[in-house]
Amino acid sequence: MEINIPEVVEEVRALFERYEKALVEKDVAVLDATFWNSPLAIRAALHENGYGFEEIHAHRVRRPPGPGIKLNRRRLVITTFGRDFATVHLEFDMRGRDQPARQSQTWVRFPDQGWKVVLAQVSVTEAAPAW
Repeated sequence: MEINIPEVVEEVRALFERYEKALVEKDVAVLDATFWNSPLAIRAALHENGYGFEEIHAHRVRRPPGPGIKLNRRRLVITTFGRDFATVHLEFDMRGRDQPARQSQTWVRFPDQGWKVVLAQVSVTEAAPAW
């Protein structure tokens, strides 16, 4: 298996950036299109535990527009495994808190749907990582 094929990394990066922009703009159509439309999709965040696409969508609709919780990016790591599986990990400074936070996503390319997030999590850390 080939790790980090450059064009696949860039493809996932572009989709991740599109998702991040949609969060700020509350573009529910793009947010929904990013996630796997399945009861098996999961998004666990600070004020949300979305088990299944319907719960994830319901949170998207309720969420107010605006800049969200991300103040500054610290580190973004995208790792691809072959052409159809990727992880994205973002460490960022969280608006209104002294602790850094983390966002992790697992992306899968489906033959009939393209790239979709199947699992996502946002969490606050207690201290800056050692790297």
